[in-house]
Amino acid sequence: MGETYTLITGASSGFGRSIAQKLAPSRKLVLAGRNAEKLEAVRRICEAPERHLLWVRDLSRVAGLGDELASLLVAKDIGIDHFIHSAGIIMIQLARATEMACVTEVFNVNLFSAMEIIRPLVQKKVNKGALRSITLISSIATRVGASGYGVYAASKGAVNAFSLSLAIELAPAVRVNAVLPGIVGTEMNRENFANPEFVASVRATHPLGLGCPEDVADAVEFLASDCARWITGQEIVVDGGRTIFAPPSRV
Repeated sequence: MGETYTLITGASSGFGRSIAQKLAPSRKLVLAGRNAEKLEAVRRICEAPERHLLWVRDLSRVAGLGDELASLLVAKDIGIDHFIHSAGIIMIQLARATEMACVTEVFNVNLFSAMEIIRPLVQKKVNKGALRSITLISSIATRVGASGYGVYAASKGAVNAFSLSLAIELAPAVRVNAVLPGIVGTEMNRENFANPEFVASVRATHPLGLGCPEDVADAVEFLASDCARWITGQEIVVDGGRTIFAPPSRV
């Protein structure tokens, strides 16, 4: 095996793009996403773009995913030392109108693809024991309820539960943690943030005000570093205080 790389899914936009930019100065990256043009654009804005690799793959199609990654590692003669699963989708559906095809797609991208990617990464014959940490991007939707977010919250809740067992299974060689962002303006919720009333409500319920993708990237950088060497199986909430906020009571 040659050099080691950090694998980031969902790298073409949102949190994944910010994480890539944050880590690029100190690491070689494999940027994964389904849109080749967007991935290439992210590579160009990263420091030392020539040393980063692209893996164009639609994670909603789980079949064969792990085998394709294994083939990529062999073809490039590389290993993956850190895996950051930032890929994610939201489909708002009320319980009375839930479509199972959408449920499957949400779980494929948010959870099952990560499980399939991790499978070859923890096989010594494939990744040669290179893996050191896994960081899974979850959501505070697992801690606060919202109408229509049941499927999304369930997929992210499964991510949290998966990370706990995986942290025990892979210790002490590999650390596993989940990061739970609050409501942050990304491409995924651009329409909401174009609404001044929505922005005002977010600002009012986040004691530290509005956050940005870079705030999440900072937490991910820490968890993937040696500074977090004694941290595993944790749910790191990065939400500006949203999950501890309660409106003032009226007496």
